[in-house]
Amino acid sequence: MTDLNEAIALKEWAVAVDALTEGKQILVLRKGGIAEETRDFRLVSPRFYLLPAYEHQKPELLKEEHRGGISRTLERWDPQAGTVQLRAYAEAVDDIEIHDQTKLDKIREYHIWTDTFAEERLRWRRTKPLHLLLLRVGILANPIEIPMREAYSGCKSWVQIEEGVSMPETRPVLEDQEFNARVNEIRSALKVMKV
Repeated sequence: MTDLNEAIALKEWAVAVDALTEGKQILVLRKGGIAEETRDFRLVSPRFYLLPAYEHQKPELLKEEHRGGISRTLERWDPQAGTVQLRAYAEAVDDIEIHDQTKLDKIREYHIWTDTFAEERLRWRRTKPLHLLLLRVGILANPIEIPMREAYSGCKSWVQIEEGVSMPETRPVLEDQEFNARVNEIRSALKVMKV
């Protein structure tokens, strides 16, 4: 059972959560949100729920083949309902810092975002690194519907889930062999040694 104080979620565009839960990618690119206390991204927990965010998704910031994913996410979202559904749980198996465009270019084929959007994330707060989190994602056996509280809103990376939730039963999106192969491919592209 996860204690109430330990139920953490990483906010990410709903279309990116879908890409993670469908096995289209195993990474997210993060810098601290505008509302972050430290104004810098840090991994606050190695395991967390993925909290889909709907409001700021923009199709033009996604590669052409992924743009239709936004309308699919919006079909599931009812802003009047005042709830959000947690469908995925993740473990960060690596937190790789990216400081320059050359390294960012080496991972372009591994994510859904346009080169322009990835570059903007790198350039924003130039002195801070862009964090590439490699995520082992699992689908919740039973999705959890929670109230969309004011505390979960805003440009922030992490939220503490205020509802009592238990440690989720999950099914991995990718089998171990495929997941490990993708992790090694990305690490190899970046010339990062296994941690």
